[in-house]
Amino acid sequence: MEWQEQLDRIRIVLVDTQDGANIGSVCRAMKTMGINRLVIVGEREYEETRVRTLALHARDIWEGATRWATLQEALADSVLTVAVTRRRGKFRKASALSPRQLAQRISATGAGVVSLVFGRESDGLTDDEVALCAVVCTITTSDSFPSLNLSQAVQIITYELFNTLKPYVTETIPVNQRRCEEAAQRCADALQSLEYFKLDQEGVWTYRFIKDVLVRAALTEGEVQRFEKIFTKMGRIRAHKEVGDV
Repeated sequence: MEWQEQLDRIRIVLVDTQDGANIGSVCRAMKTMGINRLVIVGEREYEETRVRTLALHARDIWEGATRWATLQEALADSVLTVAVTRRRGKFRKASALSPRQLAQRISATGAGVVSLVFGRESDGLTDDEVALCAVVCTITTSDSFPSLNLSQAVQIITYELFNTLKPYVTETIPVNQRRCEEAAQRCADALQSLEYFKLDQEGVWTYRFIKDVLVRAALTEGEVQRFEKIFTKMGRIRAHKEVGDV
């Protein structure tokens, strides 16, 4: 995969952006770094004049943007999903990549769409929205004033990608996020049949963990099927033994 191909597969996903002027500024930040695929998530309507005035010569990115009602739908066909957030917490990811580490991670990921998700100007991404992504990327900022403008955050990430992404040759095609979600649910269901979960919400946390691992691993369809089989076979073995014990 050549350098421009790496850039062309990256999508900037904006979740419920509050001000159209910020979308225009994001379009400019993207285009200066060779990234042209914009996704808008949510039902908000934006004043065209505010978007276009700030987008300036990057208006074509706004005009070509795709829209989805939910983040889950927007990410379904991605092979790598990244939440860009500085907030940490009990219900968020345990680790985060720097922008440069993210570029290296993308370079090592086989063919397919990579989605970088940015949240609202006021409070960023929710815990549930972060949970839909497989990886977190955090931009280090000063403790005295850690908040970045949306377009500034996009500019920093896209700058690092523009300068760091390397060509990557691969013969494998990883499955998309929707397929990883299906496999993770089958694995979690198999564990449930074994009465593995003892705590409230443990099934949800385990599903999210398995899903994140599958997405980050960039497995092929055959590898995902083998992974599923390990869990489903455990459930069948237990059922067979229980019948034999009767």
